[in-house]
Amino acid sequence: MAKIRTISSITVRHFFESHGSKLMLSLMTSEAGLDRPISEPALYRPGLALTGYFDSFAHKRIQVIGNAEASYLAELSTEKLQSIFTQVCQQDVPCFIWTRDLEIPPELLKIAEEENIVIFSTPQKTLNLLNSATILLQGSFASSVSLHGCMVDIRGIGVLVMGKSGAGKSETAIGLLDRGASLVADDLVHVRKIGLSLITSAPELSQGYMEMRGIGIINVANIYGLSAIRPEKKLDLVVFLKPESDLNKVDRLGMQRKAYEVLGIDVPMVEIPVAAGRDTARLVTIAALDLQLRKLGYDMADEFNQRLLQKMALGSSEADSYE
Repeated sequence: MAKIRTISSITVRHFFESHGSKLMLSLMTSEAGLDRPISEPALYRPGLALTGYFDSFAHKRIQVIGNAEASYLAELSTEKLQSIFTQVCQQDVPCFIWTRDLEIPPELLKIAEEENIVIFSTPQKTLNLLNSATILLQGSFASSVSLHGCMVDIRGIGVLVMGKSGAGKSETAIGLLDRGASLVADDLVHVRKIGLSLITSAPELSQGYMEMRGIGIINVANIYGLSAIRPEKKLDLVVFLKPESDLNKVDRLGMQRKAYEVLGIDVPMVEIPVAAGRDTARLVTIAALDLQLRKLGYDMADEFNQRLLQKMALGSSEADSYE
């Protein structure tokens, strides 16, 4: 059973080092408060708190000072400004972000230093920062699990090929790359739950590499080009490679939909027996395209079943006409 990894908090340092460049953050204070915890994957605009109202104050979140908050603070007297900002800092907040490169009053920088809370500045507009940072934080807090298999992108469909050791997962993935697919991960696949989606990626060390029995480690980009690798991909379909002995045990009509649960989300799954002479990569491609059609509202198995029922009904009515 794969172990699920959950994140209850991250440090401000982790947030800054991981996402600072993407959010265009500049550190305006010393690094003394970088080890403070961020316990919720969301940001907060402390409008009411700046008036002294702290009921339901989201003290576990990053505090964002936008144009409205900065304009209000600019109207306060120096004494009132220092008093209210000290009260906010004493709520044990993780850090502050000033947007739009707004000027930060020096007295507030001094208070933040004394309370060991860092202040960042960014040229981004407040709404853009809130949207971008929330998405990044959700990724940092996402539950994750590592699965054994090969993850590929087949014409926009993210397919995880699984099976027992020696089932032919890597060989199947190579066959898919020959047909234009892209590799996300080989052998070990990291899966993160972000919202209602499962996002897959490879460990940093093995990204873009595959292990082929009898050949060794290959660099996919060197052989197939940069378009043959993807850093991450949403998981849409699980293909489980079964031994040849199970050839007659799998669903032949595709009417019995199966699912594989990952982090509490059911992912469509198909089982494909592996046998000598079978083009497994082609079968996986067809399974991916079938899922793509079903997402568009066209179900081939259901269409065949409806035609069969109509034929049976027609046959019954023709038989009745002869009675």
